[in-house]
Formats: sequence, structure tokens, C-alpha cells
Amino acid sequence: MRLRQLEAFRATMLCQTVTRAADMLFISQPAVTRLLADLEESVGFPLFERSRGRLHPTTEAQLLYEEVNRSLIGVERIARAAHAIKTQQRGTLHVAAPPSIALSFMPRAIAHFLKDHGEIKITLGVYDSRSIVDMVIGQRCDVGIVNLSISHTGTHGDNLLSTAHVCAVPVGHRLAGREVVVPADIEGELFLSHPSHIGTRLLIDAMFAAYGVKYKPAQVESQVSAALCSLVAAGLGISLVDAITATEYKGNDLRFIPFEPLVPLEFSVLMPLQRTPPKLVESFIAHVRKFAIAELDPRLVMK
Repeated sequence: MRLRQLEAFRATMLCQTVTRAADMLFISQPAVTRLLADLEESVGFPLFERSRGRLHPTTEAQLLYEEVNRSLIGVERIARAAHAIKTQQRGTLHVAAPPSIALSFMPRAIAHFLKDHGEIKITLGVYDSRSIVDMVIGQRCDVGIVNLSISHTGTHGDNLLSTAHVCAVPVGHRLAGREVVVPADIEGELFLSHPSHIGTRLLIDAMFAAYGVKYKPAQVESQVSAALCSLVAAGLGISLVDAITATEYKGNDLRFIPFEPLVPLEFSVLMPLQRTPPKLVESFIAHVRKFAIAELDPRLVMK
């Protein structure tokens, strides 16, 4: 018993003539007749009585039709599901991202992505980069975005983008009118920074050391750049923050000034090494990269 035989049987039951059944299936009338004959031979009882050129379903055919119709509806549902998966209209994504991305452009990027991917379900979790690496290695998420360079075994990886840092100062600060801030301008300033275990802090400190600049450490540190902006606005010092955080800041009490030399913040995409990334993940990553670059000041996107 073959699927095509069952399709011919259902079409004939619905259309009541072999001719219309052939039209419904886009095959010839003799092909439908042959399929019906093969099915009758397979089930071992007649399906139709032929009278005056018309087919009349037998009682057995009526009983069989109920099961065939139910089964074929299931097959069609599977076919529709397969098509939806193929065209990325169905599926799930668990995305883990740091606050700098998850609380900035990522919700807008997801909303834009869902316009073309109707039934996709997305979970967005907010974690620090170290936790995200562990989640990816442990296959507890489909894709992780971290502000780290790719150097972790146990994951697939790709660069998402790299942004430059800008100097955040209150609007009344002596540096607020500058077009560019350089390391020498920070000499002696009260400086807000990330904790010492954060990679960005080490990078910035190394840069200042290379230029022989000493700043005054502020009394408060935060691993979240958005919090650093709020601390600057509260008058507790100045800071260097990434371009994404600066773009998302809503107040008018700060100035964000380009800083030279460029201090990069690398954002990488990580995926579990144990499985090949599905097409849906690849499409999502490409969309997020394009969306982020479109939203940021091109002068602050390094690659």
C-alpha cells in the first residue's frame, strides 16, 4: 500500500469521478484508475461499484476513507511543518546575550527578524559573558553573544562586530566641548571603570599605561556600561563606554565624545561545538549583525 494509492482513493471519494480526481492530483485519468486497482488488490476488497460509467463507493470504502483521510491530513500537516522549518517560519531560538546588547538594540532586532519568520519562538536571556560561554559549551542555549574575542574550545564562533569606545562626560565638564578626547585629557580625572576582572578594564588600563596617563579611580565600579553612564550623570566621574551603550543612552545630561586611539570592544557569537548551527541560527546572526551596524555611528564600527 503506497501513499500515492491512498491519495488517489481520497481524491476519488471527494470528487466522485476519476476524471475530477485526476485533475485534483494533476495526473492522467488512466493513472488514477491504475492506482485504485492496485489499492483494491492490496486491501483485498472492492472499493467502488461501477454503474453507468459512475463509481459508487462500497460500504468498506466508506469505512476505509475515514482512516485514510485522517492519516493523509496528518501527512499534510507534517509536510506543512517541514516546509515551515525549511523556510525558517517555525522553530525555537534560545539567545543568551550580555546587558550591553540584550538591553539595547537586541529587542528591536528580534522584532524586525520576526516579521519575516512568523512562528519562530525566541527566548532572550541576559547574562554576563563568562556565564554565556558556559551555557554554550553546556548546550543550554542555541547562540550566545559575548563581549570577548573568540578563544574558547567547545564552541563554534564568529565575529559579530567590534565597536569603539567613547568618552562619557557630564554636559558641563571641561571636556564636553571637545571633538575628540585623547589619553592626556584624562590625566588626573576621576575615572569610573569596570571591575579589574573585566577584560575591557584591563584593555583600557593598558592603553593608559602605554601613554603614561594616570587617572584617579572613582569610588564606584560597575561591570555594566549603562550603569557607568548613570554614575557619570550623577557627577561621580567620567568614563569610557562602548558605542552601543552610548547610542542607547536616553538622557541629555551627558556628552559622548570620540576617543583616540580607538579602543575596541569585541562582540563574538558562540554556538555549541557538538552540533552544526541550523540555518535559522545562521540567518538570525546575519540579521543581528546587519541590524546593529545599521543602527550604530559608522565611525564607531571597527569591523
